[in-house]
Amino acid sequence: MKQDDCYYLGYVTKTFGYKGEVFIFLDVDDPSYYKELESVFILLGGKLIPFFVQKISLRPNSPEAVVRFQDVDTPEKAQHLAGSELYLPLELLPPLKGNAFYFHEIVGYEVIDKQYGDLGKITGVLEFPGNPVFQIQAGKKEVLIPANDQIIERLDRQNKKIHINAPEGLIDLYLNE
Repeated sequence: MKQDDCYYLGYVTKTFGYKGEVFIFLDVDDPSYYKELESVFILLGGKLIPFFVQKISLRPNSPEAVVRFQDVDTPEKAQHLAGSELYLPLELLPPLKGNAFYFHEIVGYEVIDKQYGDLGKITGVLEFPGNPVFQIQAGKKEVLIPANDQIIERLDRQNKKIHINAPEGLIDLYLNE
């Protein structure tokens, strides 16, 4: 399994108890989605190694859980995992509804603006803190549009299109240079 085929789930924070259990931090919107987690990939030495979950106990109203992995049965073995990142295959991402999307899934989508019509395809999403931005290839020019709810009108997964209503003048900045 390659890291590009996975999504970041969280990380092992520290050991817990004397049976080899660990605390994990789930860096996700809804930790309860993972209450039946069967396995994860742990990044060790630059490689993703599969670990099977024997037991997981989510902490109430918290992104943390206590986990016991198969064959990790001592505090020393658990300590070896502390600080390691956790990953799951992309196909295990929780399904999203409405206009919600994962950044990786919309690359290649056509962007249709209410005023300008077909702008081009999304080539990537720049992740600025609190303000992700669509990179759109509009002919020979790149257009950057904020990826926020005020601009996105409709996401059409079936036809791979995103309908937007860009702020007045924003697209002109790029296309009328």
